[in-house]
Amino acid sequence: MAAETSLSDQDKWEAFVSHAQADPAPPRLTWWKRALHRVIRCESLYALVISVAAAVAFTWPLAAHLDDGVLGDLGDPMLQTYTLAWLGHALKEGLPVFGTNTLWPAPDSLLFSDTLLGYLPAGALIHDQSSALVVYNLLFIASFALAAFSGYVLLRQLGARMAGSAVGAAVFAFAPWTISQFGHIQVLSYGAIALSLAMLARGHGWSLREGFKPERQRPIWILLGWLTALWQFSIGAGLGVPFVYLLAVLALAFALAWLVKRPRLKWGTLAANALGGVTFSLAVLWLADKHAAVAATRPEASRDLDYIQHFSPTWQSFILAPEKSWLWGDAHAAARADLTWQPEQTLLIGFTALALALAGLVWSSWSRTSRWVLGLSILVLTALSLGPNFLDNGAWAWGLLYEYVPGFDAIRTPGRLIIYLTLLVAILAAGTLTHLADRADRIAHLGRIDPRRRGRAPRRVQALFFLPLLLVAVEAVHTDQRHSPPAAPVEFSALEEPILVLPTGGNDGIVQFWSIDGFPDTVNGITAFTPTEYTEIQRRAEGFPSVESVRSLQEAGISTVVVIPQWARGTEWEQLDVDDPPGHVDVERRPGAVVYSLD
Repeated sequence: MAAETSLSDQDKWEAFVSHAQADPAPPRLTWWKRALHRVIRCESLYALVISVAAAVAFTWPLAAHLDDGVLGDLGDPMLQTYTLAWLGHALKEGLPVFGTNTLWPAPDSLLFSDTLLGYLPAGALIHDQSSALVVYNLLFIASFALAAFSGYVLLRQLGARMAGSAVGAAVFAFAPWTISQFGHIQVLSYGAIALSLAMLARGHGWSLREGFKPERQRPIWILLGWLTALWQFSIGAGLGVPFVYLLAVLALAFALAWLVKRPRLKWGTLAANALGGVTFSLAVLWLADKHAAVAATRPEASRDLDYIQHFSPTWQSFILAPEKSWLWGDAHAAARADLTWQPEQTLLIGFTALALALAGLVWSSWSRTSRWVLGLSILVLTALSLGPNFLDNGAWAWGLLYEYVPGFDAIRTPGRLIIYLTLLVAILAAGTLTHLADRADRIAHLGRIDPRRRGRAPRRVQALFFLPLLLVAVEAVHTDQRHSPPAAPVEFSALEEPILVLPTGGNDGIVQFWSIDGFPDTVNGITAFTPTEYTEIQRRAEGFPSVESVRSLQEAGISTVVVIPQWARGTEWEQLDVDDPPGHVDVERRPGAVVYSLD
């Protein structure tokens, strides 16, 4: 028996050798083939491509008309397009970036609103009004793509399956409330919030599903996460201030968890946190100091709780869709009529997302503790999002932040915390779908779905968990149209500066957009508050072109006044008499404008 066994083993060895000689191992791939192989198998690359395609579809037909209009109205988008152009102009000309040419003669007027500093490199590509629209629209589309991509990679890092991550990312990027914010690119540029959190979680080797894994620590991702968080803050303080406090809370929670469990941390992890955290903190303090100087010297910039209440949502806001929502817009019209400021008070995340999140409190791949923390966080954020409209004039919610937490007294729109609510809802929804996919795999492992395929559910079953994507997409469809800015009736670069365009007010954003032509000093401009200099020049322009108003504007330093007859309807300049100008003033009528030279 021993001889037979030995002979059998020898036969097996010879058969193995002959097979190896007949079918040798494949040759080692060259470096470029290995790189190409990694790219082809890169899940994040596919996620990025799909995110861009989804963003283009969501904002269509904007991508086909980049230089001819914007989504939303012509108010804030014109201001933001101008801001991008000014950033590029200041960079190329070596000018002080905070001292713009509009809102003359107020200094550091860029700090009166969100600065969009993070987009400064993109502004360098602008050289005229047409290119400014192209850059603005590309960034507008990219903001949705970044939100979708960052939502996906964050959910994957937390431990969600592909289907759950895809649905959660769609909820995070294309929730119906984003339609009401089409005019605010600084609000829609929130994708880096999730991206920085994903990088920090990956760098620390932490996931919501598996907890902390010391062997997965990657310090480079920690450093990149801090730098991404800094870029997010540089877009604007409106979103930046709450984000800073979120990072502080997460850092405190991480420190307490380390003190309790004492997990092993690499020295690189500590160094990356120290370097990234210090860099982030110093840059935030520098920008915060700039804004604080404005608030300290301008009493008109302060906002009391009654003012904030006007822009704050109500309890029903969280189930109300914007007017331009294709599916829910008309159905919610009656309820929206009671709101005081609809763009900030229609905060529907999506009924599909809310249903999945509610189910996720009971059935989820996340632990019970994680679900409790997520649910409690949603309740707290909901209370804060209501601003002064939460119980007793907000004294126990936003009122505490307003009184005692630096930075919150400058925020007039508490409802924009809906960004963080949306992220939490997306995480719960992803946990629900991941749990269902895991259950399907367990059933398949027992052979109850397909006895020939154990361990993983068939693809037709896995595809079912992507179906909520269709419902999320339907709720995201909007009816908004492109709005094209009117052509400037005069060449701003050819006018004597400073320039005042009458009437002032609702069309000041368009005037700022026109001023991209040469960037002459211009009085008009949109800002988060009304500077005293602007109010004073408005007072001096009353009764223009009377002798008194002309003399008063000359004393203020105004060289040119441009009256736009089309905008003057219903104002004191509607019946402007250009045939009887005041003395020492040259008047020129042009198509669409009347130009007064006061020098």
